[in-house]
Amino acid sequence: MPGTAGPGVPERRDRRAHNLFEAAAAHVAARAEDDQDRMEETAGWVSPEAMSFGVSELACRAVLTLARERGQSPGTVARDLLGLPVA
Repeated sequence: MPGTAGPGVPERRDRRAHNLFEAAAAHVAARAEDDQDRMEETAGWVSPEAMSFGVSELACRAVLTLARERGQSPGTVARDLLGLPVA
């Protein structure tokens, strides 16, 4: 029956399978936009371990891209993004 997931089973709005990179990208974007509902939704797309790996991979790629654009080391960029003093 449409609209029901069965007793004790939470209903998902989007039933297609998501890979961990889609989940991580959507989750980080939702967090950046302070969209709590979307963050909660995307958190259920993959296991917590897969989400952690995906977010970590996204962070690494973002830092490397910014480092290339700025002509700085990844360490310098990472510290700057987190508001840490220069090492």
